[in-house]
Amino acid sequence: MRRPAWLAVVVVLLALTGCSTVPSSSATVQITQEPDRSSDVEGLEPLGPDEGASPEEIVRGFIDAAASTARQHPVARDHLTPRVADSWSDDSGITVIAAGYATVTERPGPEGTATVRVTADLLGTVTPGGVLTTGAGSYNYEFRLEPVSGEWRVDNPPDGLLMQEPDFERLYDQRAVYFVDPTLQRVVPDPRYVIRGEAQPTALVDRLLAGPSSALAPGVQNFLGEARLVGRVTVSGLSVTVDLSGIDQLAPPELSLLSAQLVWTLSQLPGTPSVELLADGERLSLEGVPDVQTVEDWSRFDPEAAPVGAVGHYLDGGALRLVDGEPAPGPAGQGTYGLQSAAVSADPRTGELSAMVGVTTRDFRASLLVGPYGGDLAEVLPGGTFTVPTVAATRNEFWTVRDGTAVVRVPADGQPQPVSAPALDDLGGASVLQLSPDGVRAAVIVGPNQLFVGTVVRAEGAPVTLRDLRPVAPSLAGVVDVAWSASDRLLVLATGGPQEGVAPYSMSVDGWGLTAVPTAGLPSQPSSIAAAPSQQPLVSAGGSMWQLSGGTWVTLVRGQQPRTGTEPFFPA
Repeated sequence: MRRPAWLAVVVVLLALTGCSTVPSSSATVQITQEPDRSSDVEGLEPLGPDEGASPEEIVRGFIDAAASTARQHPVARDHLTPRVADSWSDDSGITVIAAGYATVTERPGPEGTATVRVTADLLGTVTPGGVLTTGAGSYNYEFRLEPVSGEWRVDNPPDGLLMQEPDFERLYDQRAVYFVDPTLQRVVPDPRYVIRGEAQPTALVDRLLAGPSSALAPGVQNFLGEARLVGRVTVSGLSVTVDLSGIDQLAPPELSLLSAQLVWTLSQLPGTPSVELLADGERLSLEGVPDVQTVEDWSRFDPEAAPVGAVGHYLDGGALRLVDGEPAPGPAGQGTYGLQSAAVSADPRTGELSAMVGVTTRDFRASLLVGPYGGDLAEVLPGGTFTVPTVAATRNEFWTVRDGTAVVRVPADGQPQPVSAPALDDLGGASVLQLSPDGVRAAVIVGPNQLFVGTVVRAEGAPVTLRDLRPVAPSLAGVVDVAWSASDRLLVLATGGPQEGVAPYSMSVDGWGLTAVPTAGLPSQPSSIAAAPSQQPLVSAGGSMWQLSGGTWVTLVRGQQPRTGTEPFFPA
């Protein structure tokens, strides 16, 4: 009987080593981007190739062995010919495929070789720095095998790891490394995938020091650009110690932002640990900040902060209403303008709702209206069509897309200004654009209802640009609306997922982790959605308003009939 390809190995979690301080005279150590594959990752460890294994079994064993936690993947190399076993690179990224992949063997080949063709659904690729890009279409690769001492071995392995989705999700955590938005008000998450285990704290700091991902980099600031890690990050209980060099010339404001980046990044570790920051072995002291820091010390940079008055709004017959059904203050709440969509901004200093923008149509002509919340609105821009306006919490300005391709930003107290977005013409125009809470990203539905995420770039002396539009969730055939439930998470209404018709889904900003949101309680398919950090999502379905509560969509006021309404949104 052939022994199984996998042997279950119960790995006991190793106790984390105690905190140690690296002397300031120690040499700076450059930590590589690929973290150590520590033995404290629970899971299954692969076995080497069986005697007499077929070419197909060798290829499958090689793919299984990608999920090993051992450094340099020695079992995977056992499936390779000696000619390539030492030169094969296992640290040049990961290709994630669906578990149900197919293999077809063609043999014999030239000079006694064999070929095994692997076909799979491509789910994503991960760079050595842990940045994931969701995949679309199929993965196809022809493995060439040669006989070595009478046993088949792979002679042309693909660069990096080829890993099945269940193994990837078992071994890797999604963590964010945090940078700073241009207004210096919030930290901005940059999702990364790092292997589980005791090396994860060092891997997170290493990725932070390496800087933001290429797509996000033009839109954020990084105050760790000159820093270097001295030794490894040490963990003792719920305390993490990070020793950096190269930060001695930074002024206190810059050190504060640097500390916020580190603390918010490391706060994702189990137990939400505190952080002690050292500079060349000496404790870093900041006025008004304890020696051991937590996210509470840097709460003013909270990426999920929401205005106090940011209750949900929606439209009913052209009138602006609050989630309790009461009319919003002023003419907009009385239906004076016959609004078709709207957005409201809050004063970042007080949290009070301060300005609003609305779209209306009269005599077959659309108009963009702007004014104070509760006050009179005035037309600032005519057009054929406008997308639903959007606003970020970090700037008192509204964004919309005019006539499908012209992105416009409208300061609450100024005139409309164009935003450069050259890709929209090539993609077929935009039907929806929604800014992230920090204003650094934009989720855009373009062309035939496909979802893209781009970066907002602001350079002094240059026009604001929306660039690097990249597709996310390509498996969803028709995305009709999108909202930001967090600074790195999206809610969408789309077809093409596991649920019938138009249904809500949640996912990471990079498109990973697509999850169906329940539809229980909805009278029909939803048509528009609203979300915000720490808020219950809202949808319009069948011309009435609903909010998600405990996995069920309920009416806005418990025990009352559904309220008519469309185009829900949350102020920011």
